[in-house]
Amino acid sequence: MDPVDSPRRRTLIAALAACGTLGTTAARAQAAWPGKLVRIVVPYTPGTGMDILARTLAPHLQAAWGQSIVVENRPGASGNLGAGAVAKSPPDGLTLLMGVNTLIINPALYANMTYDPLKDLAPLGLAATGSFLLVASSASKLKSVDDLVRAARARPGALDYASPGIATPHHMAMELFKLQAKVSITHIPFSGTAGAVNAVLSGDVPLMFLPVHVAMAQVKGGRLVALAAAGDRRSALAPDVPTLAELGFKGVEADLWYGMLAPAGTPADVVVRVNADLRKALALPEVRTALSAQGMEIAPSSPEDMAALMRRDAARWAAVVKQAGIKAE
Repeated sequence: MDPVDSPRRRTLIAALAACGTLGTTAARAQAAWPGKLVRIVVPYTPGTGMDILARTLAPHLQAAWGQSIVVENRPGASGNLGAGAVAKSPPDGLTLLMGVNTLIINPALYANMTYDPLKDLAPLGLAATGSFLLVASSASKLKSVDDLVRAARARPGALDYASPGIATPHHMAMELFKLQAKVSITHIPFSGTAGAVNAVLSGDVPLMFLPVHVAMAQVKGGRLVALAAAGDRRSALAPDVPTLAELGFKGVEADLWYGMLAPAGTPADVVVRVNADLRKALALPEVRTALSAQGMEIAPSSPEDMAALMRRDAARWAAVVKQAGIKAE
């Protein structure tokens, strides 16, 4: 047996101590993040889907991370202002972005982008999806998609449709439908959702795509007619409304997706941590209930799956922008 203070014994003790120290250091490093306040940037105005999603999740993420979270609205330039600010932030996981698929449409429209969403942002995971309905003002007398197509073909360009602005998902959904239906309908962009919705409700503009929860409140009140759903399946909030695919217009899937991102270069362990905690928050019954009331469906994903979706959608919407000749103002 070795003496108590033999070199072999001292080496073994030192090795065990080193392992313990390294394990403790790694555990402390994992526990240390975030270590200070976290900002979730919403690149649109308060009350939008992204804003509601961020503010619904923030208290649960705050509890998981043991640090305060501030939801900061930074609207402007079709979301580019806020998203660009996050892309240029230090990649330490303390500045996050709640994004929507407009994020990857913008590069096809704006020649002078200050960042590349596919290269300068790291996906952390999807959170939810939102469905659109194609609706008509009750004053328009349009009762079906067939009515709409017949009217549009009889008088090309005479029908108008509203959107909250150029390159918004509402705009892009209609442009995709126009390409598939081979019809000409004139775009009337507004500077926000409220103006566009009011124009359709009043009958000044006959058509638009609207998030299902916004649309159905007015459909039930008799002010709008639901013509079709734009998703790949019927919405749970409007189960009697057929999809455009069911009506013969394939490929007009225009659902919104919402996800969380960070600056490129954010450490892998932080990406894993945020994704795991995001999934846990999304699984909470109160979160599901709150988001369902806003027409959102929980749709968590891995960072890798979100990255693949971003690449596919960027290519798809770039093709729509080119074919439709859409120009940013």
